[in-house]
Amino acid sequence: MGTRATDPSANEAAERLPRSTARPLGKSARVALLAAVAACAACGLIYELALLTLATSLVGGGITQISVVIAGYVAALGLGALAAKPLLTRAAAAFVAVEVALGILGGLSAAALYVSFSFIGVSTAVLVAATFVLGLLVGAEVPLLMTLLQSGRVTSAAGTGSVLANLNAADYLGALAGGLAWPFVLLPWAGMIRGAAITGMINLLAAAVVALILLRSQLSVRARIVAAGSLLAAAATLGYLLAASAEIETTSRQRLYSDPIVAVRLSVYQEIVITERNNDKRLFLDGDLQFSSADEHRYTESLVYPALSRTPESVLILGGGDGLAAREVLKIPSVRQITQVELDPAMIEMANTELVDLNDRSLADPRVLVVIEDAMTWLRNHAAEGLDGFDAVVVDLPDPDTPALGRLYSLEFFGLAKGALNPDGLLVVQSGSPYSTPDAYWRTVSTVEAAGLAVTPYHVFVPSFGDWGYTLAQQGTTPPALQIPVAAPELRFLDQAVLDGATAFPRDRAPRHLEASTLEHPRIVEDMRRGYQR
Repeated sequence: MGTRATDPSANEAAERLPRSTARPLGKSARVALLAAVAACAACGLIYELALLTLATSLVGGGITQISVVIAGYVAALGLGALAAKPLLTRAAAAFVAVEVALGILGGLSAAALYVSFSFIGVSTAVLVAATFVLGLLVGAEVPLLMTLLQSGRVTSAAGTGSVLANLNAADYLGALAGGLAWPFVLLPWAGMIRGAAITGMINLLAAAVVALILLRSQLSVRARIVAAGSLLAAAATLGYLLAASAEIETTSRQRLYSDPIVAVRLSVYQEIVITERNNDKRLFLDGDLQFSSADEHRYTESLVYPALSRTPESVLILGGGDGLAAREVLKIPSVRQITQVELDPAMIEMANTELVDLNDRSLADPRVLVVIEDAMTWLRNHAAEGLDGFDAVVVDLPDPDTPALGRLYSLEFFGLAKGALNPDGLLVVQSGSPYSTPDAYWRTVSTVEAAGLAVTPYHVFVPSFGDWGYTLAQQGTTPPALQIPVAAPELRFLDQAVLDGATAFPRDRAPRHLEASTLEHPRIVEDMRRGYQR
């Protein structure tokens, strides 16, 4: 038999390496440790998703903010892994310390940022800093866990690769579980503050199992006592947060609104808040005012009635989940059916409970078919199935200040809306303020026109919003005339004289033709941001 050659220098180097005195983990302990890895990975991703949710609801969550937060988190993961190198000789104690810090900081992150925003305001820099700290801690986990899994073992290169494969599998599968748990379980059922706190408790539980059961032989008695005390203190802090979260959330939320809050719903899609003072009821979505009952009739009448001037029988409403647009459409005798497409079932619930005094229970009318679905998805399915078109289409969607909403003001979206319109039908789009956000307004007008529709832009004054604009459109090349329906009831604000003057725009906000906003290039989102900043 031949003998395998050896490199003396390699043997000498190996002799100089410190030898681990830890006993190798048994198979069952390694499996349990990998399960803890999965739990920690799930918690780490949930913390990041919670911060991204805050970025969306508090800062506006534009492409720039979200990209910066994600990039900062990924960079912090790498720096955290490097920062863990000096700790590898004390991997067990270091891992427990990292998990205690991660559990308490991650668990408190949503509450701390929400409170700071409510009382002093928050910036993208604050979110990035919080993300970076959490990323450092999460990044330190993998090298520490790899060291723990290898403690006391002598393996080949293939064996090391196998351990790394198991570690990565547990890490990624745990992240998958966390990614699904946040939007489908924690956020809708617990909310941001309680959801993050519950995640922190899970993080601490996983650390306790690792420190006090799986790795107790690698920790001194003193280290175990310190670990147990730290875990209990952190758990007590998060327990207090869970107990006080309702009061903290209520107090912080009320700071964001000048009037008393009378109803709140936190859905998967948005935070819905209704305030009321002196019979003025207001609806807010993620902090943005949607209407004031003192003047919503100005907005709603101006949006709806120009599109109903041709005695429509079938009307499609995209958005408008508050039921106010449907309320006005139902006043036209010729209307036989309204299809109301709304993404958020929580908004429909609010319309049918808290807002019935304003919408006259319009969504419960037998002529109204409520469809819970994304507007763009519904339009695509409608086109694919070749269903009948509508005599009027009312697009009553929130302002496109996020990428998710920007797609609903794209060339592709308006092309689908055109396909749902009968040849002699009218389409109207709420288009934002030609004064406060003129780029976004004229971008909407130009995008509707680019979809192959003839447009008539118009605007009115709504005290709660200021100068507010709309786009009326029809198929063909002739812009539609603004007219009050013959069968319209006596309106509180709108009449033909108001409509006749609504097409005139002042010189400092003169009409412009802009390049269309598309799915590939959502220009309108940045238009909105520039308008807000101005």
